[in-house]
Amino acid sequence: MRQVVIIGGGVAGLEAAGFLGKMGHQVVLLEKEKAVGGHVGKWDRLFPNRRQGSEVMDFIRKKMDEKVSIITEAGIKSIDTSPDGYAVVLTNGEAIRADAILLATGFELFDARKKEEYGYGIYDNVITSADLERIFREEGKITTADGQAPQKVAFVHCVGSRDEKAGNVYCSKVCCVTGVKQAIEVKEMMPAAKVYSFYMDIRMFDRHFEELYIEAQQQGITFIRGRLSEVYEDQGKVQCKVEDTLTGKPMKVTVDLLVLLVGFMPSPETKRLAGMLKINIGSDGFVLPIDGHISQNETGVPGIFLAGAVTGPKCIATTLSDARSAALQIDQYLKTK
Repeated sequence: MRQVVIIGGGVAGLEAAGFLGKMGHQVVLLEKEKAVGGHVGKWDRLFPNRRQGSEVMDFIRKKMDEKVSIITEAGIKSIDTSPDGYAVVLTNGEAIRADAILLATGFELFDARKKEEYGYGIYDNVITSADLERIFREEGKITTADGQAPQKVAFVHCVGSRDEKAGNVYCSKVCCVTGVKQAIEVKEMMPAAKVYSFYMDIRMFDRHFEELYIEAQQQGITFIRGRLSEVYEDQGKVQCKVEDTLTGKPMKVTVDLLVLLVGFMPSPETKRLAGMLKINIGSDGFVLPIDGHISQNETGVPGIFLAGAVTGPKCIATTLSDARSAALQIDQYLKTK
């Protein structure tokens, strides 16, 4: 029986594992964290319809086959070629044979501390979109550092994306819609609160995303086109300096809570594994497929395939479709090997 090793236990790796197991292949899924699920496993509600992230995870888990073995806290020491294909050597010394390898190591969120001018990690009332989603999931209410309900909340788009100073000129694709979704949730939770959104451009590229943006405007969320230049805290209030690029005038907005919408970053582990597998990395740090139009899941190295955000920012629906495509291509490869 052919065996596939999948590196990465986020939604891409899990979805591909389920499909490959149903196709009759033995699958070993390796996840470096203590639990599978990746970023989706930590998210509360998903755009555009605000369904629970746990629903998507339950759907994926139900498709797991007995042919799929999952190893968590699996550090990878090396990946070596062998007469049978590949040998994936774990840090505990265990070697796992692979006829094919699927790299599904996903992404990391931009470290907002690198944008010191926004004050994350410095000021108590500056948080990230990931922090806010954790608050939604675990606490069910929003408070400032002193335990008060915020009366004014602002969101900052494109933190770590489309930013030459941060070294990331690409769009992370999902930050705008995440910010709009979260702004609506804040407004629903606290109808009397004023909610602002500082943006460069609103990029709502997929189905129903634009409707979500319209809903946000109808709920009274104020969208201000302009790049936030400086943040400082004064007596617990967050002072935001921004230029309104539509009017050309500088503004200062005082809020109780500032939310930074952090973008996607390639995982450092991806670069290390790509070196072992001798596959190419693009100038943006994500893995390069053999052809960006017609071979998104192939690397050009026999038996090595790609799925999900390892090749660049993707939403969940696109990631799942990409994982299924990768599974089909691996199946065809193994049948002709």
